Amino acid sequence: MTTAQTQELDVQPTPLALLLLGREADPRSERGVECPGDLPSPSDPDLVARARAAKEKLGDKVFVLGHHYQRDEVIQFADVTGDSFKLARDAAARPEAEYIVFCGVHFMAESADILTSDDQKVVLPDLAAGCSMADMATAEQVAECWDALTEAGIAEQVVPVSYMNSSADIKAFTGKHGGTICTSSNAKRALDWAFEQGEKVLFLPDQHLGRNTAVRDMGMTLEDCVVYNPHKPNGGLTAEELRAARMILWRGHCSVHGRFSLDSVNDVRERIPGVNVLVHPECKHEVVAAADYVGSTEYIIKALEAAPAGSKWAIGTELNLVRRLANRFAAEDKEIVFLDKTVCFCSTMNRIDLPHLVWTLESLAEGTLVNRIEVDTETEAFAKLALERMLALP
Repeated sequence: MTTAQTQELDVQPTPLALLLLGREADPRSERGVECPGDLPSPSDPDLVARARAAKEKLGDKVFVLGHHYQRDEVIQFADVTGDSFKLARDAAARPEAEYIVFCGVHFMAESADILTSDDQKVVLPDLAAGCSMADMATAEQVAECWDALTEAGIAEQVVPVSYMNSSADIKAFTGKHGGTICTSSNAKRALDWAFEQGEKVLFLPDQHLGRNTAVRDMGMTLEDCVVYNPHKPNGGLTAEELRAARMILWRGHCSVHGRFSLDSVNDVRERIPGVNVLVHPECKHEVVAAADYVGSTEYIIKALEAAPAGSKWAIGTELNLVRRLANRFAAEDKEIVFLDKTVCFCSTMNRIDLPHLVWTLESLAEGTLVNRIEVDTETEAFAKLALERMLALP
């Protein structure tokens, strides 16, 4: 429908529609906004040389972080690689670096800004590199959820636990309400701590990690868990259902890991006899239950490093990493395949490409600060409190 037709029908596009069309910006949204300036052409044969020259010119003033899901063309310029929290801590451990260039997504850069000093400037090469999971929980929605818990008479019994893959606003909410942050590798420890503080947990924003940890690792049942849908009144739950639940799971998920299915697992076992199925805990519960091994990104990497030569593996996580691992271990005769037949990159991670990185580094080398990620003082204080509780976990 054209703009003229819309005006003729007196239909006004919603803010979300405008945001998705790239005609509006929401500073609190993970989707970000368009980058200013002109990017180099992706076909420029000198991109690698330009990135290298700009990085050398900056020297110790710049520290480049590369998330495991980034493209190879970007990863080659990373000073360190890792998952989101490891990279944020690595940034904090480099106080001499004036610029932290985070090749990842928006919430990761926010975490780095929270943990680094005020003198350091965190930069995201493309502000539109967001996270669909983090987008699934806004501060307003979570506040409404807390109101529902209060009306049900259970808010004082509930401890929020938020996954690292959440916005600074959600981390701040968690800190303000006595909760903690978790990663995919320490989720059980975080939940153990939370149940020592209260009787129930509100787990944000990934329902699958919360459910898998509670049921698979802590011996709860699926009946102990309910899913709060922010798009339905009262989350689509009755007060009685909220009172009966131990785990109140936010209706969020990872767009990459959520694609894997039980059919994917069954199919790969038929195609590759003797294959080991290794998946991330952000996958659906039935996928995790059918897998041989379950663990974080770092766990997946270490498991393949320790795997014997000749072993066969089907990996349920982002394709850039799986492909990189397959190439890395091919010489050791380890067969590593993507769990699903459908190619599945993380589309927002892939927004950080070589042209954006070159533009960022060259701008910084010329003294122009671009795409800075800054968390406001109050949000940072409460978010940092939640992160510090995680760091203090036994």
